[in-house]
Amino acid sequence: MITLNMNVPPINLFHRVGVLLAFALLPFAKAEDRPNIILMMVDDLGYADFGCYGSEIETPHIDFLANQGLRFSQFYNTAKCHSSRICLLTGLYTYQAGNQALDRSVTVAEVLGDSGYATSMTGKWHLDDQPTDHGFQQYFGHLSGATDFFKGDDTFRINGEVWNDFDEDFYMTDANVDYAMEFIDNSVATGKPFFHYIAFNAPHYPLQAPKEDIEKYLGRYDAGWEVLRQERFEKQKRLGMFPKDMKLPKLPHHIKSWDSLSKREREMESFRMAIFAAMVDRVDQNIGRLLEYLDEKDLRDNTMIVLCSDNGACPFERSRNTDIPPWKADSYYLYDASWATVGNTPFRHYKQTQHEGGISSPLIVNWPGKVERAGGWDDSPGHLIDLMATFLDVTGATYPKKRNGEKIVSLQGKSLFPIIEGKGRDGHDWLYFQFGTCRAIRQDEWKAVSFYGHDWELYNMATDRVEQNDLAKTYPEKTKSLVALWHKVALEVDRAPEKQRKPVNGKPASHSQKSWHGTDEYDDWKMPQF
Repeated sequence: MITLNMNVPPINLFHRVGVLLAFALLPFAKAEDRPNIILMMVDDLGYADFGCYGSEIETPHIDFLANQGLRFSQFYNTAKCHSSRICLLTGLYTYQAGNQALDRSVTVAEVLGDSGYATSMTGKWHLDDQPTDHGFQQYFGHLSGATDFFKGDDTFRINGEVWNDFDEDFYMTDANVDYAMEFIDNSVATGKPFFHYIAFNAPHYPLQAPKEDIEKYLGRYDAGWEVLRQERFEKQKRLGMFPKDMKLPKLPHHIKSWDSLSKREREMESFRMAIFAAMVDRVDQNIGRLLEYLDEKDLRDNTMIVLCSDNGACPFERSRNTDIPPWKADSYYLYDASWATVGNTPFRHYKQTQHEGGISSPLIVNWPGKVERAGGWDDSPGHLIDLMATFLDVTGATYPKKRNGEKIVSLQGKSLFPIIEGKGRDGHDWLYFQFGTCRAIRQDEWKAVSFYGHDWELYNMATDRVEQNDLAKTYPEKTKSLVALWHKVALEVDRAPEKQRKPVNGKPASHSQKSWHGTDEYDDWKMPQF
């Protein structure tokens, strides 16, 4: 058993009295009656990569959470790792919160910690400072945006201190849950309800997984991306995600047909996807371990579990060291836009873009006895900024006006709790998206989107969520009003830098990027020996 440093700043007597009085007025009369919360975020997982969202990947434990909970079909992220974490933690948009510094905001860990929760985190941070500087009383993980799953990197920390105790059995996804259970044990011992955040780095590149998990999927992807994409779409329709008569959009023009590949290329591509599937499978196995632990500790019934992703599937080809098998350290496999298109079935584009493939991702909420439509779907638009408001709503915690004597920005997100209870809620007046030169805004059923600074496009999300029919020229006034709204929000709400708000270049988008495609560096690639 690892001994952890539980040094938490002392709380003065007046603050303690205030907190206790506040608890007496909450819907949950006793601290132990307030729910525990486990928030889990996976990394670079596409809309269709869980079994309960259409995938063939085996995710029985995640599917169980979905079948006993509520799935959201129009839940949004920011299309990028670090900015999604900012929104998730603060309930604000990226620059509105102070970007990586978080200096205009307060984190959910800080707010819940002030209201009497024991707070902890495991996994990827990818922001400035450390989690222990932002309200997490316990932390294990890496500060970097990606890491080697078998040997880690030099940014690993435990409770603010350097950690490098890697051994031959280390695998990052497993370690996240090992420490999660350790931290929850410590939290329960305090007598407080707990908030624990697991930021899985999987299935972010490098694609690395234990050998036995990869073996499970060998040959599963030999049919190619056209077949797998169609299979996922048909499953999605059976799940009720899309109308039965809906047609799958054609494969994007920048994707080669499977039949045009050489035998060696097909073997390599099938293998790369098998590694990715193994990583998702391993996440599911560890969620299963966590659920079993909660049952053993009699914590399950009073624990709210939320599972989401930080962006859509990643199309970027940066593979190297493919002579090292992916069950060993220093290997560095990725897949490209071809399998990422399958990951985002049936949507357009990928991570970093603000089309639906970049910003649409799963959200599963499981809370025994509290989810009104268990096993159902909700199609109202939501966003990662809504999670802070949701957690405050279910715990009775109060969002502060100041932090460390400094005024902070008012909460932007809106609670999902009314939806969870089956009551519905008034939606957002608009949802805003921006990363780099990709941008979008959604208002009701209308969405305006710009691809890497090119001309604005307009889509009706009620009739064309797969964004195949650009209506910008058909409805120029609607396009103009949404573009003006985007610029107003970018300036006045998000406070995005001027360079992020410059006008589009006036050119139609090609909808392709060189970095999305593979190279010829695999001419000498050989299947690793099993």
